Amino acid sequence: MTYVTDPIGDLLTRMRNAQAVGKKTCSAPHSYIKRQLCEILKAGGWIANVEETGEAPKLQILVTFAEDKPSLTLARMSTPGRRLYTDYRSLKPVLRGFGTAILTTSKGLMTDKEARAQKLGGEILCTVS
Repeated sequence: MTYVTDPIGDLLTRMRNAQAVGKKTCSAPHSYIKRQLCEILKAGGWIANVEETGEAPKLQILVTFAEDKPSLTLARMSTPGRRLYTDYRSLKPVLRGFGTAILTTSKGLMTDKEARAQKLGGEILCTVS
């Protein structure tokens, strides 16, 4: 059994690797925060679908990539060894607004645009472009 020290980084790497070899789907072990992150990506139109598969102890997240979009550029910003926190004033747009940053805030996971609108800061998990 392997132990993953950075589950979000593992999800992002699985998604990058699946797209690099031309797969249409990708699966990863389930967790609530990974599910929320994938739902944000789906709402933003970055991925086509996300669903849970399997049974209770071995739930999986199945991510289906959007065929009309190019490969995602996923970058992990905050790592277990270096947490990256910011307030809403210093939260800059990713790629001049063409990308998205995903943050954990006191009100849950949200995009950088939502965090600026609600005047919330938090930990920057990743950027998507």
